[in-house]
Parts: sequence; structure tokens; C-alpha cells
Amino acid sequence: MMKATSLQRRRLWQGAALGLALTLGTLVSAPALAQGKVLKFIPQADLRILDPIATTAYITRNHGYMVYDTLFAMDEKFQVKPQMVDKWELSKDRLTYTFTLRSGLKFHDSTPVRSADCIASIERWAKRDALGQKLAEATAEWSVVNDNTFRLKLKKPFPLALEALAKPSSNVPFIMPERIAKTDPFKNIEDPTGSGPFKMVKAEWVPGNKVVYVKNTEYVPRKEPPSWASGGKVVKVDRVEWIYIPDSATAAAALNAGEADIWEQLPPDLIPVLAKNKSITVKNIDPLGSMGMIRFNFLYPPFNNEKMRQALLYMVNQQDYVIGIAGDPKNGRPCSSYFTCGTPLSSEIGAEPLKGKRDLEKAKQLVKESGYKGEKVVIIDATDQPIVHAQSLLTLDILKKMGVNAEIQAGDWGTLITRRAVKEPVEKGGWSIFHTWLVGPDMVNPAVNFPIRGTGDKAWFGWPTDSKMEELREAWFNAADPAASKKAADAVQKRAFEFVPIIPTGQFILPTAYRSNISGLIIAPINLLWNVEKK
Repeated sequence: MMKATSLQRRRLWQGAALGLALTLGTLVSAPALAQGKVLKFIPQADLRILDPIATTAYITRNHGYMVYDTLFAMDEKFQVKPQMVDKWELSKDRLTYTFTLRSGLKFHDSTPVRSADCIASIERWAKRDALGQKLAEATAEWSVVNDNTFRLKLKKPFPLALEALAKPSSNVPFIMPERIAKTDPFKNIEDPTGSGPFKMVKAEWVPGNKVVYVKNTEYVPRKEPPSWASGGKVVKVDRVEWIYIPDSATAAAALNAGEADIWEQLPPDLIPVLAKNKSITVKNIDPLGSMGMIRFNFLYPPFNNEKMRQALLYMVNQQDYVIGIAGDPKNGRPCSSYFTCGTPLSSEIGAEPLKGKRDLEKAKQLVKESGYKGEKVVIIDATDQPIVHAQSLLTLDILKKMGVNAEIQAGDWGTLITRRAVKEPVEKGGWSIFHTWLVGPDMVNPAVNFPIRGTGDKAWFGWPTDSKMEELREAWFNAADPAASKKAADAVQKRAFEFVPIIPTGQFILPTAYRSNISGLIIAPINLLWNVEKK
């Protein structure tokens, strides 16, 4: 078996965690057999969309990891590991990959996982994901050799092929049955039949309240220990209930009373409260932290004008946003980079407007130059999502100081991730701004950083068009060595501060809380519930 290596592969992931001050320790637990116990988990938001290809929302991505598996996965050292794949080969001309599946793989309906299922799943994913689209551009064809073996033939070498198939966060190339994967990628799937370690009990799904998963007894874990989304996905409970509790005080009370076992994402004001309970551990299990951001709608005034977006650069005080999100300076820091701070491609090139002293007069001048005519600016907010809500309030305040006719239209996170897909103007249910955050691996380089893409209708919600950005991203893909890669990434960063696809609002962590009888949580940028044991 021949292993592919490349400078591009090494620079894509290796060293991404170096020097990151947010990194904390690891939880360890010994293997154990599954017990007849129910794990009650308070997720970050309500699950509304089941399709992890149609949305980048992390609540749906996390659901995807419960019910699906992947061909490859990334481990904690940013190394690509086979997951559903047993072995793979690359031809000498580096144009043909041959993949063979592990034996015994089945979907939740007990049908075997076949090559045709894998190909259909990857082709659907590649139509929506930024890195998947680049892989598709380099692809000549996917072909079935037999039910367990399939091939990828490239038009030209694409050194990031395996990294694409191992992409750890949104969008993740999950493997679905062919009959489901043939669904239009711009239409949400509703059938959660998957290939992973848990089965969703759809009959017990109550949107706004509860999602239920049970152990997939036919799932065959790998033998290796778990590391991020790679290795053995050994389920150690019989049933997992996601209990959505939008009121944080109620959620804290449930955890304190032992009515819930894990709370995925604590609001900062409750961290000291829960930390006082000796039966509860409060800990960061995300080694890279997250990046907050302001996202604009590029289709309509006023943010279809570059100067309006630039105006906000002179008003955003990242320290204010970090405190608003994380509550305590030790849980976050300013990060004037479009690439995750603490990783190799992070940079402050072009960041002077964001880093410098706040300049209201400069911001007002840019608003005037933009030709702003008083159009209403609608910030769609999610009051059940503290990360989003804190940012929304801060942005509303600075817009009003700039003389912009702005208002917040509040709902919950499930409503926001549905509404942000609306391309109508604000008077017809559209939007001007929304806030969100991305985990570190989603912003480490131009390949995976989907908010910076300028591909119009194919771009992320907001739909910016920027041919210059796409030329610069392509130059990064074609860089021949690490020095050229860094130079190309700096050019992307500089352009981002000119075009302003988003405004970074800082880097932060929000810890997870869990009861003392819980062990085995995997340290990763994603909440993964295999390996978790409840005593």
C-alpha cells in the first residue's frame, strides 16, 4: 500500500495547534462495555435540520457525527487516518486512488455499505463544501470496482484529496445510503439512516425539546484508540438523549440536580456557579478554541457596498466582543486574523483598521462615501445562543453610533440558521447581518475557510462575489513550498481586509460541564459522544 505525501498536506494541518494558549489537558478513561444506561446531554442549540451537507450549522454537524461515519478522519495530530476505509493505494502518476472498505460495514437498516453509497455521498458533499468543490474540479471520475472497492481518477494531481475526505468539520463528508445521497444537495434530507455508531430514533424526535439516539449494535468499531473523529468509535451507553433547554438557568439547575449529565457549552456567567459543585467538572475540551464573526448579506444595500463593510472594521473592538462572548479575558483574546490564531498561517497583514484605535469619524466618512440612504439593517439574532446574542447586541450599538438605521430581529438558533438561507430583501423576510462562530479547524487555511470564498451563489450564506479572492485562493493551492504557501495566504488575508467577507470578532473558548460519574470525553473541536462512559 502506497501512502501519499506532499508539502501541501503537511502545511494544511500539521502544527495547527502549536502555541495556542487555549489548549488544555486531556481526559482519559479505561475501556468498558456498554451499559444499560441513558446519557442525557444538553446541546448548544435545538436540532432543526438533519442534513449535514445542506448546512454548516454545528448542531447538525454534531448530529451527523452521531449517525454517520466517514471514509477517513483527522486525528489530534492533524494526521489523516483511514476510518471506513481498510486500505488505499495511489498510482505512481498520482492520478488514481483505489479504496477498499472495511468488512462488516452496515447502514442502520442493516444493508451493507457499498462502493456506490460512498461515491454518491462524496459527490453530493462535493457540491456544497468549499474543499469538496476543489476536489471535484480536479476529479475526472469516481468508479465502482466492486461492492467493496472503488476508485477516484483525477485530471491532475490533487495532494489534498485525502485531507478533503477526512475534513473534520463543516461540511463533513459523511457516508449515507446511495438512495439518500442521490437527493439534490440543495434540498434537505429527512431520512437519518446512517453508517455510524448511533441510530437516531426519529419517532421520538421532538423539535424544540428532545432528540434520541440508541447504540447501533451492528456497528463495527476500528481497533485503534479514539483520537478526534478517528479510531475506534466504541459506544458505552445504550441510549443518548439530547435535551434542548434554551434557558441557561434551567439547564444549570438540571445539571446541578443530576437530571442531565453533560452540558455542551456553558454561558460565561454560569461557569463560576457550576464550578462550585464538587460533583461537576467544568473543562475546555476544544484544543483550538473558536473564532467569532460578523457576516454580511452581499445581495442588497447597504452591505453590498465595500465601504459600508469597511466602516465596521474601524468600530469593532474585539476585546469587547471577547468579554461579551466569554465573560472573562482568560477565556478569549483578540485575533486580528482571517486564519485561526496560533496556527501557521495566522497573520495580521492588512489588519490595521481592526487593530487600531476605534475611529468613529472614519467610520462615518466611509458610510457617507458608500452612498448609504438610510436603508434598514436587520441583524438576525438567536437569544438561546449566548455567543450569537452577545455579538448581536454589540454590533447593534456600534451601528447606531455610526448613524445606521439598524434593528435586531430575535428568535432562536434554529430559526436563524433557517432564515440566513433566505435571499429575499429584509422587507420580505431577509436579513443584513448575522453573527456566528467557527471552530479552529474550519479557519486554518484558504482551503477550508469557507466564509472568505467569493463564489456568489456557491458561496456561504451572504453570497459574496469576489473574483480577486478566488484567484488568490487558487494561487495558494498551487504554492510549491511552505514559504510560497505563507506568502499566498498573506495575500488572501490582505484581500480579505479590503473586501471584508466577514469581520473577525475574536478567539474564545466556552467550556463543557459534566457530572463526576461521566468519563471518556474526547478532546476535540467537536463534541463526540462515543467512548463516553456513565458510571
